[in-house]
Amino acid sequence: MTEAREAILLVGGKGTRLRPLTVHTPKPMVPAAGVPFLTHQLARARAAGVEHIVLATSYLAEVFEPYFGDGSSLGLSIEYVTEREPLGTGGAIRNVASRLASGPDEPVLIFNGDILTGLDIRALVASHATSGADVSLHLARVEDPRAFGLVPTDDSGRVTAFLEKPQTPEEIVTDQVNAGAYIFRRSVIDTIPAGRPVSVERETFPGLLASGAHLQGMVDSTYWLDLGTPQAFVRGSADLVLGRAPSPAVPGRCGDRLVLPTASVAADAKLTGGTVIGEGALIGEGARITGSTVLAGAVVEPGAVISDSLIGAGARIGSRTVLAGAVIGDGAQVGADNELRDGVRVWCGAVLPDASVRFSSDQ
Repeated sequence: MTEAREAILLVGGKGTRLRPLTVHTPKPMVPAAGVPFLTHQLARARAAGVEHIVLATSYLAEVFEPYFGDGSSLGLSIEYVTEREPLGTGGAIRNVASRLASGPDEPVLIFNGDILTGLDIRALVASHATSGADVSLHLARVEDPRAFGLVPTDDSGRVTAFLEKPQTPEEIVTDQVNAGAYIFRRSVIDTIPAGRPVSVERETFPGLLASGAHLQGMVDSTYWLDLGTPQAFVRGSADLVLGRAPSPAVPGRCGDRLVLPTASVAADAKLTGGTVIGEGALIGEGARITGSTVLAGAVVEPGAVISDSLIGAGARIGSRTVLAGAVIGDGAQVGADNELRDGVRVWCGAVLPDASVRFSSDQ
């Protein structure tokens, strides 16, 4: 069979690198291109033939089911399993195994809840079937692999080693990294120890390799982005809107901007670069917003200039304020004539008075 009908989606992370976006919302539920990021992953799995998905949840687990329900609105059957104690990636996979209906040799798709990718899932499943592998891994090529686990392969694509984050130039033996999507032979999942934390990257994969199991790597060089930081998340959302990252779940046509139906945008405001304006948000006269996400109910006052930034739900940005690479938490108030740049994070509910923060003189 060359289709994976079942999948496990790992969505248990706390998203600490994304704070304050994740103070009230788990990372997979933060909106990207107008819908919770998780929606894009579920829709892409469905488009690849997956019918049943088990969500392995932990942090703020209670918000997933009220939103996605049984999955029928997406044409899926979705189940939820919540970890009481964090079990790591491998432990989470093992913890939900009992919910799978696949036979021992059937393929199960497993993917991380914070990766935006154009991966051809069917091609990964087909490669898994052809190679007869126990586990197949999606590998991406990156320019600077130091932040990732390296996965060298031989001429046939068979994995030869797993090298956790390399530190020295000598350790960088390949530009292929673990891209966070796998096909497991169903029976292999049961070999993961139950009831304790297990890292699939540091324990399961190296252990399988050492025991002589066949691990196959497939390099797919389509779009791939780890949404672990606010800047990456904002870029991923913009790329979805622009059509650079493919998703059947973008609510509207791809283009320079996505304005959700109840938002109000002044006629002379300029929205470009994949900007998203959420439900009920207000954008004032002459505002210029590029490559940014404005979440539900936020207000951008006249003349504000915003780039590569994320503005949380219900936040307010004052007139003429400049934001570049900024993250503004839910409900925060940034007064007029401020200038916030370069990765600054304003916490949820914080209040910055008018003209109180600048990166340049006021002339």
